[in-house]
Amino acid sequence: MSYRSIKLVKYPTTNITPDVFEITTQEIPTPSEGEFVVKLSHLSLDPAMRGWMVPDPESYIPPVELGHVMRASGIGEVVESKNESFPVGSRVMGLMGMTEYALTDGKGINLIPKELPAEAILSVIALPGITSYHGLFEVLKPEAGQTIAITAAAGSVGSLVGQMAKNLGLTVVGVAGSEEKCQWLKDELGFDHALNYKDADFAEQLTQATPKGIDLFFENTGGAAQTPIFERMNAHGRIAVCGLIAEYQKEVPDLGFKLVKHHKETFNHSRLHHARSFPPYSRIRSSTWRHANERRIEVSRSCYSRIRKRTKRFKSFIRR
Repeated sequence: MSYRSIKLVKYPTTNITPDVFEITTQEIPTPSEGEFVVKLSHLSLDPAMRGWMVPDPESYIPPVELGHVMRASGIGEVVESKNESFPVGSRVMGLMGMTEYALTDGKGINLIPKELPAEAILSVIALPGITSYHGLFEVLKPEAGQTIAITAAAGSVGSLVGQMAKNLGLTVVGVAGSEEKCQWLKDELGFDHALNYKDADFAEQLTQATPKGIDLFFENTGGAAQTPIFERMNAHGRIAVCGLIAEYQKEVPDLGFKLVKHHKETFNHSRLHHARSFPPYSRIRSSTWRHANERRIEVSRSCYSRIRKRTKRFKSFIRR
C-alpha cells in the first residue's frame, strides 16, 4: 500500500514557487523494534515553516534537508507498532512532516487524549501555543497595567499572545494587515486596539493608542510596522523576536532585520538559554487548554483537505 508525502526539493530565495515542493509516492514502511507507524489525520500550516526552509546553520533548529519530507506539526493514529509506549490505536502529535504516514521511534512525539478536537490541539497546545506561552511568560514577563504591541496579531501565535495578555490585565495593541482582521481582533478577541499597518497614518494611530508608550513588543513580522513600534518603546522595554516573516521574501531586507542579523550571535545565545530552561510541556498544555475550555481564549481555524491543496494553501498563507 502506498502513501504520499510533500518533500522540499529547493530552498526558496524570495517567494515560494511551485518547484520548491514535490509530491512523492512510496510504500508504507514496516516498523523495526522500537518504532511505530502513524497515519496522519491533520497537519498544521505555521509561519515557522518558512524559516525552516532557510539553509541557515545558526538557526535555532536545523533547516529541512533537500529531498526530505517538509517539516510540519501533525496529529494521527498509530496503526502499526513495535514500541510499547505507543500501542496501536494511540493518538499522537509531533513534528511528523507533511505526509500521510510517518515512521518514527517516538522521539518528540506526544500522546494526546482522543476526545480533544484536532484543530484546537494544533492551534492551542501545539507549536503556536507553546511559542505564545514561552514568548509571553518566559521572555516578556508581563505585568498588569503594561502595554503590549503584537505584530501579525491575527495569526495563530499573535492572537493567542494577545488574549493571554488581555487576561492578565495588559493593554493590548494588535497590528494586522486588513480592516477585517482588525475588526476581528477587537470584536471577537477583545483587543483594546487593532491597527492596520498599511494605513498611511499608522504611526499616528499607534501614538494615539499608546499614550504611555509600549512596554512589551511581541514581534512576528518585521517590515513596515517595526520602526514605528520601536519608536514608541519605553526605556527598559522588552522585545520577543518570534519571527520576521515580512523580511524572508525580500531580496534586500529592511534595516530592522539587518540589525537583528548583526546581533545574531547574541540572539542565538538567548534562544538556546531559553530552550534549556523551557517550562515543562505539560504545564503549557494544561494552562493553554484550560483557558480555551473556559473560553478565555478563542480559536479561529481553517481546514483544507487533500495533500495537493496543502502546498497551494501554504504558498498563499505565507504571503499574508
